[in-house]
Amino acid sequence: MKKIIVSAALIAVAGLAMAEPSCSVPKEKWMPEATFKKMAEEKGYAVKQFKVNKGQCYEVYGKKDGKNVEHWFNPETGAQVTQ
Repeated sequence: MKKIIVSAALIAVAGLAMAEPSCSVPKEKWMPEATFKKMAEEKGYAVKQFKVNKGQCYEVYGKKDGKNVEHWFNPETGAQVTQ
C-alpha cells in the first residue's frame, strides 16, 4: 500500500514539474508567426519547430548558442516566459 501512495505522489510531482507556462493574451493582440520567427532568429535562435502550447504561449524548439532549447514566449511581446 505504501508503494502505491509513494508512486502516486511521485507521479503528481513529476506532472507539476512538466507543466508549461500560460500566457493570457487575447488572440487579436498576438504578433504574426512570421514576425515572431524573424524576431527569434534576430535573438540568435535557429527555430526548428514552432507551435502554440496549451497555455497559449508561443513554443520554440531549436538551437541557441549551439545548444538544443525549448523555450516559451509571450505571443504579444515576444518576451521569453519562464515556467
